[in-house]
Amino acid sequence: MEGKYIDSIIVKKGLPKSSYLSSLPAVQHLLNNGSLSFGHDVTFFVGENGTGKSTLLEAIAVAFGFNAEGGTKNFTFSTNGTHSELHEYITISRTRHAGDGFFLRAESFYNVATNIDDMSEGPSFDAPVISYYGGKSLHGQSHGESFMALVQERFGGNGLYILDEPEAALSPLRLLTLLSEINRIVKNDSQFIISTHSPILMAFPKAQIYLLDENGISDVDYKDTEHFKLTRDFLNNPERVLRHLLD
Repeated sequence: MEGKYIDSIIVKKGLPKSSYLSSLPAVQHLLNNGSLSFGHDVTFFVGENGTGKSTLLEAIAVAFGFNAEGGTKNFTFSTNGTHSELHEYITISRTRHAGDGFFLRAESFYNVATNIDDMSEGPSFDAPVISYYGGKSLHGQSHGESFMALVQERFGGNGLYILDEPEAALSPLRLLTLLSEINRIVKNDSQFIISTHSPILMAFPKAQIYLLDENGISDVDYKDTEHFKLTRDFLNNPERVLRHLLD
């Protein structure tokens, strides 16, 4: 894909020092070092809990025009306005216009599914909204099934897809299926930005991996991530690791 739907972002000056956002190393890194580029079809944000992965991902999604709780740019519902003001200080550089897109965040997917059901019961100029998600209420499926229905039925390509911890509902087998679906959609002229803890997802070939930690934001190779190393060591010798943890 020549050019990206998001080529880079910068955080503008003016973020109040009193804001908790100012204390996040990732935000400090962006304020001090300029832009963060997205040169690959798939970019991952990885790191420990509390490093700002979801906060940064949410801000990018909202600055791009997505609803803070998830959905497409056409979703306007709000059940709990807890998103930060970081999006107000983000400037997005883009080369191309996205024909499609979706912001998926695991923690508020229930609210998105409810909104889809509500819209499907109202007047429609075309097909019911639910028909674009496989024709079956997402609430009528398991959490994992509804996630996969969204990706397989709704993600049409030629777009930007921002996913916050999509592994939350998926078994290892379904994570492999998600990898295959991401590959299919990328081949259809698409870009993904994903926050994840899953070493399975991080293995996507030629993906860009940004590590968010106490030092800010840095590029990291897949096999140098703590997620890969810990998983490898545990699977190679679970008894030894458990003895160390539990004795």
